[in-house]
Amino acid sequence: MAFALPVWLAVQEELLGHEEADCAAPTCFDELDDAALFKMFHLTRPCIAFITDTVRVRMKSVALKKPALSVDATVMVALNYYAHGVFSADIAQRFGQSQTECLVIISDVSRIIAGMYETFISFPQIQEARANVARRIEKLCGIPKVLGVLAPAHFKIRASPYEKDSFRSFVNTFGYTSVVSQIICDSDGNILSVEKCCVGSTIEQEMWETSFKGREMEEDLHGPYWVIGGKGYHLSKHVLTPVSEPANDIEIRFNDAHMKIHDVMRTTLGSMKRRFRCLMQLGFAQEDSLDKKSNIIKTCSVLHNIAKKFSVPPPPVAGKIEPLHPGKQRAVPDNINPEAIKARQELMNSIFSVAPSSKDPPSIDGTKEDI
Repeated sequence: MAFALPVWLAVQEELLGHEEADCAAPTCFDELDDAALFKMFHLTRPCIAFITDTVRVRMKSVALKKPALSVDATVMVALNYYAHGVFSADIAQRFGQSQTECLVIISDVSRIIAGMYETFISFPQIQEARANVARRIEKLCGIPKVLGVLAPAHFKIRASPYEKDSFRSFVNTFGYTSVVSQIICDSDGNILSVEKCCVGSTIEQEMWETSFKGREMEEDLHGPYWVIGGKGYHLSKHVLTPVSEPANDIEIRFNDAHMKIHDVMRTTLGSMKRRFRCLMQLGFAQEDSLDKKSNIIKTCSVLHNIAKKFSVPPPPVAGKIEPLHPGKQRAVPDNINPEAIKARQELMNSIFSVAPSSKDPPSIDGTKEDI
């Protein structure tokens, strides 16, 4: 993973230091066998135990009304909703909760897990971590000095067609209503950054320019590295885009390498949406009230990284994985940074001037595990 193992060990140590008896006590998850657990939550027993214990610790420092249910029951209600995107009548009846009460539970748990964002979602901050992430990406596609793949992630919502202006703002380039977040992942599909929760028509270049990570990258705070961006982004000093109309073998080979690493984001988002089907439909949304949607997206991103740390496979593919959105492109400015054009050209000439040998090392194991 891009973030260091000591981060996880520190969480484990904190858990062990907080009422070990609570963590070791029987829970409602113990009533289910492993197959039933995966069917209901798309997670394994050790992964669920880690999430439950982490939420238990976090709840001690978050101001919430005294919960009506135990921590493990609260987590069970939320995890089941994330996995299937609907309320389980069986679970609601098991704990004597109405749909309204379940909504409150899910909102509270989402706020708690989203609040742990910085613990489990980490953009490489030190040189050693950056070099490690860039090395793995280069091994996969041949492009050096890349810190991650940048893309807009669209999640379907419902919007009222009677509010025409608001409704239109949610319609994305594929013609359905959505909210969109800016996500960066590494070559293994770990989420490194999640920012924004905007209406579906938002132009991705504008999201990048106004995002914290975009400003940090473009102001050289992360050093001389790129992130891989699709055609909806402008080539810049730190965003490496494909050649729009490749004219020779060098540019074709570069575009093939670019597509190979860029496709990791497609499989990552496909894996997330299969594991957490709530992301397939986030319910009703209004322009001025997207915080709850943002919390769900961040929560599922945190849980995605935890699931990968525990090597939990996603549910099998059901149907075709949706392609990445092409984005609502803004007119390309006349004054694209000539240094960025020169840097991309030098990269292509130095790396892709010769066709790759059949003896080249294979891709990193597991990169395509989610296809």
